[in-house]
Amino acid sequence: MAETHEACRGARFSGLGLSGWCIGRVGQVISNGVAPDGKLLGISDVHVGNPENREVVEGLRAESDNDWLIVAGDVAELIDEIEWGLRVLRDRFHTVIWVPGNHELWTPPQDSVPLRGQARYHHLVGLCRELGVITPEDPYPIWQGPGGPARIAPLFLLYDYTFRVDGTHTKEQSLAYAHQTGVVCTDEVLLHADPYPSREAWCQARVAETERRLVTCDQGMPLVLVNHWPLIREPTRKLRYPEFAQWCGTQLTADWHRRFNVAAVVYGHLHIRRSAVHDGVRFEEVSLGYPREWTPRGLPCPLLRPILPALEAA
Repeated sequence: MAETHEACRGARFSGLGLSGWCIGRVGQVISNGVAPDGKLLGISDVHVGNPENREVVEGLRAESDNDWLIVAGDVAELIDEIEWGLRVLRDRFHTVIWVPGNHELWTPPQDSVPLRGQARYHHLVGLCRELGVITPEDPYPIWQGPGGPARIAPLFLLYDYTFRVDGTHTKEQSLAYAHQTGVVCTDEVLLHADPYPSREAWCQARVAETERRLVTCDQGMPLVLVNHWPLIREPTRKLRYPEFAQWCGTQLTADWHRRFNVAAVVYGHLHIRRSAVHDGVRFEEVSLGYPREWTPRGLPCPLLRPILPALEAA
């Protein structure tokens, strides 16, 4: 199905040159989106810099040649490891859709690519295009398989410190509380916003650009919204350290699941794997997390979360 609006096609910018393991056949990417026996699956926060997680990713297989995989951010921190993880998954699934997490956007001092901020993001988009992986800058693909049709919208939105600590009223107050408790995200050191003056300014620009694009999409076709950070604050209420929520999203997207025709929202970041319904819309947190988090309880089954068709109908 052809897109009908340029904004829905993808942004343009210059400068781009175990239990639960699925065993099956390796598919190839084709562009028509037809998947009569496939599934749209989701995972995030695979953090392949950890040897145990790398082994998990090496063990992932599609069940069908027509399975699509959403990778909702935090593949790794180093460019070489990000490329390795995406290449492995790209070789094993019909289509791979990626959105950046905060870890991909870090500029670690030991990385072979010292780019910062938007330049680093553009580099990652270019890498994905070389691999044949869909990004937030590309046309939104249409899933035609079971549970479809649905338009898959990979988003890159960041956060703007509006999920503040209860009882605080400004970013400065909320950050001060976090520093007092010692719960401060590494983003404050490694995630740069260049050329924007701040991470919240970059977030606001991304939200505005994405919103313009979403409103042009055919609202008769359901959307699957994919973002590394949750679109609403409610999931952050489960955090062990609630002050960490300020690095987890923006209030600017709080009504998107109601405003648009959304079938499901897929996210990660929290390392709190769960499925919940808000205002009649399914929200799927699909993270693997760090070995220290998943090893005591074992890998979830299924590790790859069915998005379409939904798990209960799969």
